[in-house]
Amino acid sequence: MARSLNQEPKKKKPVQPSQENPWLEGIKTVATAAILAFGIRTFVAEARYIPSSSMEPTLQINDRLIIEKLSYHFQEPKRGDVVVFNPTAALEARDFHDAFIKRVIGLPGETVQVKGGHVYVNNQKLSEKYIAEDPNYDYGPVTVPPGEYLVLGDNRNNSYDSHYWGYVPKEKIIGKAFVRFWPFNRLGSLDTEPLYPSQK
Repeated sequence: MARSLNQEPKKKKPVQPSQENPWLEGIKTVATAAILAFGIRTFVAEARYIPSSSMEPTLQINDRLIIEKLSYHFQEPKRGDVVVFNPTAALEARDFHDAFIKRVIGLPGETVQVKGGHVYVNNQKLSEKYIAEDPNYDYGPVTVPPGEYLVLGDNRNNSYDSHYWGYVPKEKIIGKAFVRFWPFNRLGSLDTEPLYPSQK
């Protein structure tokens, strides 16, 4: 039988989307957040706290910092950078397993010496307004190997650093201390003023 011209064809019933289990949705959300957080912490930045006095007065015990991890993929550490690094082979041999935080003083190929209460790099005395007190020890002269860095704590006379155990290979460096976010009264970046002779 012929169909009338104004007769509408029967419409199909719309398919209803299936309702996903809310528990499954929650698990997916948490898993996604965890993956993102892990990715950011592994490759971009992470929070760290200061457990010792070796970086006083710049960093106090229980200060909270953001450590950024990207810049050293594109540039070399600079003198004055405060860096977090995994224990070197020399430190692991002495049963140290936690990360350290120190200031970069000697760059690859430079000669470093501590004498008369001052640090010298390539025979130039560093102007170090941030240290707790002048170092009361003599060290060097030593030449920093290629691809490695000499690091010292700002609390020079109470810091277990390169003058005890040697140099930090670049691959051991986790990242650069970027900003202090706790306590609030000392919130901000670290040492923004130039403190050193010009670097070539």
